[in-house]
Amino acid sequence: MTAEILINVAPREVRAALLEGGVLQELFVERESRRGLVGNIYKGRVTRVLPGMQAAFVDAGLARTAFLHAHDIVSAEAHFDAQRVAATAASGGPAGLTAASRDEDIDIRRLINPGDDLIVQVVKDPMGAKGARLTTFISLPSRYVVFMPRGRGVGISARIEDEGERQRLREAMQTLLGDDHAGGYIVRTAAEGVQPERLAADLAYLDRLWLHVRERGLRASPGELVHEELPLALRMLRDELGRSVERVLVDDADELTRLRKFVADFIPSGAPRMELHAGPRPIFDLHGIEEEINRALERKVPLKSGGYLVIDQTESMTTIDVNTGGFVGHRNLEDTIFRTNLEASVAIARQLRLRNLGGIIIIDFIDMRDESHRSQVVAALEQALETDHAQTQVAPISPLGLVEMTRKRTRESLEHLLCEVCPSCEGHGSIRSVETVCQDIFREILRQARQFGSRELLVLAHQDVIERLLGEESTVLAELEAETERPIRLQAEALYEIDRYDVVLV
Repeated sequence: MTAEILINVAPREVRAALLEGGVLQELFVERESRRGLVGNIYKGRVTRVLPGMQAAFVDAGLARTAFLHAHDIVSAEAHFDAQRVAATAASGGPAGLTAASRDEDIDIRRLINPGDDLIVQVVKDPMGAKGARLTTFISLPSRYVVFMPRGRGVGISARIEDEGERQRLREAMQTLLGDDHAGGYIVRTAAEGVQPERLAADLAYLDRLWLHVRERGLRASPGELVHEELPLALRMLRDELGRSVERVLVDDADELTRLRKFVADFIPSGAPRMELHAGPRPIFDLHGIEEEINRALERKVPLKSGGYLVIDQTESMTTIDVNTGGFVGHRNLEDTIFRTNLEASVAIARQLRLRNLGGIIIIDFIDMRDESHRSQVVAALEQALETDHAQTQVAPISPLGLVEMTRKRTRESLEHLLCEVCPSCEGHGSIRSVETVCQDIFREILRQARQFGSRELLVLAHQDVIERLLGEESTVLAELEAETERPIRLQAEALYEIDRYDVVLV
């Protein structure tokens, strides 16, 4: 399927959209105030070791203390096996590499102590109240190859499925590296079909980069940045400008010049595909991206058949509910349910990428009686997830009819990145009703009248609350005036939310 990359440059923000078949699949946002940290390398200092958690907190100069697990700490014997890493991290980036080092239990007190200085790399951005996740198993990606200084062997991305091509790339790497090479290497998906000369250029670049990182790491002070990952636009070209990408459209001339220079140095075949968008309409408006972003922030996702999804993101997991909605089908109820679930499987896979939802995900498909239908729906979900760069695992449908899955989370979701907690409901998604607020006001009037003396009581509240007090609740209000033996005056406040009110003694 053909793809396009759209890059929108604003004064303090860069956005990149990946379209496949003209449909938005992934959105990346990088702001100057919140640049992603994944891939950055720092000189850190251990501030606290927690033996019970087999982890440590590290001051790497970030806003919050970062987290380092024992399995992510280099020991004298610890190495990455590049072939195992390639099998579980097909995208070749630093995220997901730590799993390959977990061969045995390790006592963190034998590895580090408070006050130790370490060279660490960020593998997960800070999320919510959690600090960044770190590793000391450094990995340096280039266009075609990932170099792991503490690794060994040569691995080929699992996304390269042709066995002949895998063997060709492995032999080319072994010829270029020789028998006594240090470190481990993963050949990335983008290397499929490239000539050995391109691999050799990448290896030379990675050698220079690792020398720079080592020398700067020795000179750096604790909390200092040693190596910064590429900015968003350059990362998009490095990771996504494959043969299926027909063009890269950029709406800023200066940014296009910088990207063309990068492409000339590292991806010469991509130069003809770089274009400037100079039309009067904004690039994201022209391609419907802004509308897609707005829809991706809503709970409800309509399906073409008339069914819909409801997506709720919580602290511990994301839940997705599938509903038939207005889809009535043409045969019978079981066929209608099956077709809705099949369509939902494809839509769910896209929404996970678009919204960048990670962690534990629970999908409540509509109940299916036919076992073959259940198997086909799970298979359709797994097939739709094959194009996802993030690592996913899908379990069979449970006895309760739920599908449990996980998706590797390395950065904040689109909602957390673009939105903040509602000041009215404080994240609950609901506020107290007008009727409930009126009842609260009645109780507060009685409490105030019994405890304090005053000439009258003044109620300040939202206009809707005041209207109900004057209408449906006017009889109750009159009874309260008689009981408290003082007048009750009402005043609407334009700046009050519905669930806010004050009862003032006058």
